[in-house]
Amino acid sequence: MSTIRWWTAGACSAVLMALDLLPGLAAAPAEAAPAYACAKDQWPWGCVAECESGGRWNTNTGNGYYGGLQFWQPTWEEHGGLRYARRADLATRQQQIRVAEEVLRTQGWGAWPVCSKRYGLSGRVHTVQPGDTLSSIARRFGVKGGWKALYTANRALIGADPNRLVVGTMLRFAPLTAR
Repeated sequence: MSTIRWWTAGACSAVLMALDLLPGLAAAPAEAAPAYACAKDQWPWGCVAECESGGRWNTNTGNGYYGGLQFWQPTWEEHGGLRYARRADLATRQQQIRVAEEVLRTQGWGAWPVCSKRYGLSGRVHTVQPGDTLSSIARRFGVKGGWKALYTANRALIGADPNRLVVGTMLRFAPLTAR
């Protein structure tokens, strides 16, 4: 299981100043997981699942939403869930998280409006995959300013070398800009 690094909604003044120079790109500094008890359980997914389903990854309550992250069936299907299972409640926790990472790319944390607000999660996210580079990510999502802007906004997570991306790192950007 990879370690996923994440930011909370708080931002330091240096990042806020950088954001003024990078319109259309938003980020917050890297911080340790917040002090919620659920944060020890693979932050932020353990907390979202705790909020959505009481942390029951196999839940099917008959309300039309399934699994620990309470996927609506069309969302599960549109974001690749069928490669794992017919419904989210039949998939493993890790499989549900992989689909959730796809949902974050298209819908952002608004896909879980109550729970994301509870934990201060916001914006659109890309989870670094094997073979990703800042250039390929910036191109794919039309980041204004390209890889340099993406690096500047996420430097606290990436570190000193923009060529060393860690698979599983969650890079935040919003809104997406058309080229």
